[in-house]
Amino acid sequence: MIVQLITSFIASATFCILFNTPRRTLFQCGLSGMLGWMVFLLLDSEWKSVVATFFATVIVGAVSQVFARSFKMPVIIFSVGGIIPLVPGGLAYDAMRRFIEDDYTTALQAAVQAFLLSGAIATGLVLSEVLGQMFRRGKR
Repeated sequence: MIVQLITSFIASATFCILFNTPRRTLFQCGLSGMLGWMVFLLLDSEWKSVVATFFATVIVGAVSQVFARSFKMPVIIFSVGGIIPLVPGGLAYDAMRRFIEDDYTTALQAAVQAFLLSGAIATGLVLSEVLGQMFRRGKR
């Protein structure tokens, strides 16, 4: 698990380099990706991967809100880098490869799974934004 956490930290931070984020935020971007992956790993063993991805994305979104307020930066800097370990790119690639190989049953299963995971990521980010706005309004 520790190797996976270190790898997710490096993946998030290096993607943020490609995303051209400020250097002073690279550690926080890697940390948000690592926290999201840790939540995913902890929940994936007990629940389905879609539910685990949803909750991991909510955590990434909440952490991104905190980092954005702390460092006076846009939330997207931290949230995009943080969700990178959760994106089902390999699964989508596998689905397309199966379609090319005429294995339609397996391809459809993989494509639906990738679609559900992508929907869980989008829903988790939206929910964390809504919860962040509700919390800020409640403080006022």
